[in-house]
Amino acid sequence: MSETEVTTAPRPLLLADGRPAARAWSLDPALRHLNHGSFGAVPLVAQTRQNQLREEMDRSPVVWFPALPGRIASTRVELAAFLRVDPGDLALVPNASAGVSTVYAALAPRPGGEIVVTDHGYGAVTMGAERLARRWGGRVRTARVPLEADAERAYEAVMAEVDDATGLIVVDHITSVTARRMPVDRIGAEARRRGIPLLVDGAHAPGLIADPLSGVACDVWVGNLHKWGCAPRGTAAVVARGPLREHLHPLIDSWSATDPYPDRFDQQGTLDATCYLAAPTALGFIERTWGWETARRYMDDLAGYAERVVGAAFTGITGDSSAVDVGMPVPGMRLVRLPPGLAATREEADALRDRVAGELGVETAFTSFGGVGYLRLSAHVYNTVADYEYFAESCVPVLGAWASAARARRRAP
Repeated sequence: MSETEVTTAPRPLLLADGRPAARAWSLDPALRHLNHGSFGAVPLVAQTRQNQLREEMDRSPVVWFPALPGRIASTRVELAAFLRVDPGDLALVPNASAGVSTVYAALAPRPGGEIVVTDHGYGAVTMGAERLARRWGGRVRTARVPLEADAERAYEAVMAEVDDATGLIVVDHITSVTARRMPVDRIGAEARRRGIPLLVDGAHAPGLIADPLSGVACDVWVGNLHKWGCAPRGTAAVVARGPLREHLHPLIDSWSATDPYPDRFDQQGTLDATCYLAAPTALGFIERTWGWETARRYMDDLAGYAERVVGAAFTGITGDSSAVDVGMPVPGMRLVRLPPGLAATREEADALRDRVAGELGVETAFTSFGGVGYLRLSAHVYNTVADYEYFAESCVPVLGAWASAARARRRAP
């Protein structure tokens, strides 16, 4: 659908008592929150549950901590049901990057071994791969996947970098920078045929995809529950199904270090694990209030509407299309091309994010890929069409002026 086509705006989701969905969160009403994808947002019921758990912990720590591994094990059963995986395959870690780090630490030394990543990969994950490659005395090979690449083309780009020296493949399920899928099912099948471990970074997948591991043959998959799942921050899942699982250990050795996987992840000394225990409350709140299927459909419809409204606003200023051809698009997230002069690098994108929040009162995400700046839209149930119409009407003209000023500075002698 083109930017100029008229589309019906999705009706906002309401709470059972008729109030706006946003009233179930503690988000600052003085800001527009248009960037759920980066850090998530925790509903009040989950915040309350976590605070109750913390009070329980602090009232009787000598009772709390010895019983904690059993409570975490029970919670894993609930979270595994949400992800539709076997509880025996799932361990809990603070975030997807921590899960990735456990994989890097578990791999046996491979002198001269190479690691294949893509140019869409999350920066911290790629940095970890580079450090592992240095320990191996090898290198990282980066598959260049065009933004518009379909599943076949993306698969071919990744596998073109794989050879006999490859000791690990790391691929995003949903890319953070470019809001697109990667063909992890096909890559996984071929990697397994060749006997090469595959690590899938599924940071954005839980909650956004109903059954994220369906058809995915990978050794380890990691995903954040504190993004689209709205769990308290510090809640992520590691799902391990291949032979590598027996070599996975938490980054902190504790008294459960000799227990089998995943039990050895359930005890981490005196760390505050209340985020894990409160996660089912967040997931259950969305299911009881709207149902996850309805929530996902609303988020996708709203993101599509936002893409058209905001994109049309940019086009009206620049005269150029801001539409982005994203191969393998994902629900709930969209890209809009920014005018030249904005967010050409990651550093510029982060600085623009901070400036927009500080000066325009909008929390949003700007990304850079291939020297081009993008606005990454990510909607959740508490967002409404008014959020994006406000951005289009009030913020896009300012961004256009900032872009013009930036280009003028670069032209100046």
